Amino acid sequence: MSGTLRVVICDPNESTRNSLKKSLMGMDEIWLEGDASQYSLFPEVAEKAVPDVAIVDIDSDEHEALETVKAVSKALPKCGIIVVSSQADGQLILKSMRAGAKEFLNSPLKLDELIAAIERVDSAVGGGKRSKGGEIITIAGASGGVGSTSVAVNVAVAMAQHPGNTVALVDLDFALGDADVFLDMIPEYTLLDVTQNVARLDLALLRKSLTKHDSGVYLLPRPVQIEDISIVPSDDFRRVLGLLKASFSHVIVDLSKTYNRLDKAALEASNTVILLTQLDLPCLRNVVRLFSAFEQLEGVSSKAKVVVNRSGLDKMQISADKAEETIDREIYARIPNNYFVISECRNNGVPLLMQAPKTAITQAIQELANKLIGIQPDEMDESDESGGKKSWLKFLSKGTG
Repeated sequence: MSGTLRVVICDPNESTRNSLKKSLMGMDEIWLEGDASQYSLFPEVAEKAVPDVAIVDIDSDEHEALETVKAVSKALPKCGIIVVSSQADGQLILKSMRAGAKEFLNSPLKLDELIAAIERVDSAVGGGKRSKGGEIITIAGASGGVGSTSVAVNVAVAMAQHPGNTVALVDLDFALGDADVFLDMIPEYTLLDVTQNVARLDLALLRKSLTKHDSGVYLLPRPVQIEDISIVPSDDFRRVLGLLKASFSHVIVDLSKTYNRLDKAALEASNTVILLTQLDLPCLRNVVRLFSAFEQLEGVSSKAKVVVNRSGLDKMQISADKAEETIDREIYARIPNNYFVISECRNNGVPLLMQAPKTAITQAIQELANKLIGIQPDEMDESDESGGKKSWLKFLSKGTG
């Protein structure tokens, strides 16, 4: 499978329905978009969700179930339908296929057979070319005060200016998170609200739970109370990340500095980890320590990239070459120091692209965002030469008009 597949299920039997839901929710590339406990309600559920795959257990009422399969197949020809039954009768399999099913599985379901059937349906109906799931990018700090939130917020805003991008920003610093302050927003819902209701969320409801900034970035802020971290289950948080990944092209996660269980869950779920540091000995020492810790988390070390913030802050800073030698890693990008501009942006609640678009720090943030997206500098130049304005200039004109 390529990308996230949206799945809906129908089974009047609560026990087998819950068992199937549990199996599907454990698959990284699957998003359970909806379920129905009655055959009569399933066509409406399916048409609303527009899923890639529908799974129907027909044991409760064979005739009504097959009529439901037929109705869904007719309404959603691009949806691959998998029929499940405890019976293995050849006539029943034939009826199911004539009704529109692409696969027939016997229950109780075996996980490997279910995965294989979903892959075959994806290949047959979707051509194996489902839209790619979103990218999760975590911004981690090598020390407190290195500017993680500033970089996370402004990278998210820069990414959101590119056509076709949809960007969500998650503030995971339960103690001191202030992404909402950087964007001058007062969100109605927080990460706690979303995790507590994750079982009832679909993609549309998730977007309504986030607060949209004028730049196009959707914000999911940290909870109001510091102690709320203890009541956010790691599994529910992973489900939220999965839903965000299915709904947005890019998800930027601003980690806390405690590297707690939720931070670790975000690191493991990430496609890219940006480890932000400064060119001083305490930060660089922490970079080495953190990479050692990342080695203990599956796949995290290999996807982590070192970015230097506040480059040029002090003439006594360690050189970039010496820093790379110390941490035994290449520096992925450097962001110049401009404390005055950053402070002004934070205090005004205005992103760099809007407050100071021509400064070196804004250009560096833009270049980092482009690099993470996969846009090369020459591609941006070609866009300008063709007469089209850069998307961030369009945002600027909108924000200042």
